[in-house]
Order: sequence, then C-alpha cells, then structure tokens
Amino acid sequence: MSAKNSFLFSFEGIEGSGKSTQIKCLKSFLESLGYKVLCLREPGGTKFGEKLREAILQSEDPIFANAEAYLFAASRAQLLEEKILPYLKNNKHIVILDRYIDSSIAYQGFARRLGAEKVIDIHKDYPLNTLPSVTFYLKISLETSMDRQHSRGQEKDYFEKENELFYKTLIEGYDYCSQKFSKRIRTIDASQSIESVTQQIESIVKAFL
Repeated sequence: MSAKNSFLFSFEGIEGSGKSTQIKCLKSFLESLGYKVLCLREPGGTKFGEKLREAILQSEDPIFANAEAYLFAASRAQLLEEKILPYLKNNKHIVILDRYIDSSIAYQGFARRLGAEKVIDIHKDYPLNTLPSVTFYLKISLETSMDRQHSRGQEKDYFEKENELFYKTLIEGYDYCSQKFSKRIRTIDASQSIESVTQQIESIVKAFL
C-alpha cells in the first residue's frame, strides 16, 4: 500500500519522443517541491531486469512474441516487488518510470500481434496489476521519430532496427491505450519545444498533487 502522498508516474512513446529529457525535467521539478524521486527504466532497474534488458536489446535473433511479453512482465514484476512498491510506502516519495504496461500493449500486443487483451491478461494479478497514477504519452509522428533517431547517430538496438510498419503499428498501439485508459493517460504533442512539453507536464502534475 502506497502512502497517500506518494505516486507512480510513467512515460510512454516511440523512440525519439523525448521521454528521457522530460523525466529529468519532472524529477527536478518534483524535488523542488520537496519530494523524493526515484527514476527507473523498463526493462531494467534491478540486477535481474538489467540482465534481461541486455539479453533482449542485444539479441541478434528474433524473439518469439509470447517470450517477449513474458520476459518484460517478469522484469516488471521484479522491479515492482524489489524497488517500486517498497519505495512508495514512504511519505512524499515518487517513482517515475521510463515505459510500463502501455509499452507492452503497444510493442507486444500490437506490433507483435499478440493482441492487447492478451497483454492485459498477463497483468491481471499482483503485483503486475499496479497502475500509475498518471501516464504521460509523448506523441510524435513516425517522421519525427526517424529524424530524431538519425540525428542521435547511435547504434540501433533490437527494437530500433525494426521497419517503418513496426513503428506505425506501435503508434496505433499507443493511441489505443490513450483512448482505452483516457482517465490515466495524458497525451502530449511532443513535437513541440522541450520547454512547452515540460510546462504542460508540470501543469498536469501540479493539479494532480
């Protein structure tokens, strides 16, 4: 059980949407309000999760869709039990997640064609049924994503190597989540300036807190 004034926030979006930048901005903002903030990424955040992350993102062979879904769920369950839930028992503590269940729905449910309901069903039991108080979906176009990935000049990982159809389907998955879970998910046009996106996020958080 979380303390009354402790919260779980998550960020979602395709590659290049600016999640890492906005997470850093939100962390600084919340700390200025006196909150203790823990930022974590998925998959990862624990020794177990980081090993899974490395195995998945560096894989040179296709991973079976069901295997992908359960690997991410396993990493998430460990992260919840080991880090997130204990942290949120403390007063004025906030966890910010870079990806969570909506990524599983978009990546495995839609892009890997498992179906959203299959992924949701995997998350029906504790601790995987833990949901964020607010999820920020940083929405960008496929063109913007490709341009931003290209400008990074970094070596691409397992998912970044996928084709444009994969990314189009990812966007469909995230759009599905934003409609199905509209009370939890706040969709923000992340093609705007960093400052504009940050201001919108801070405004939502201030109203929520």
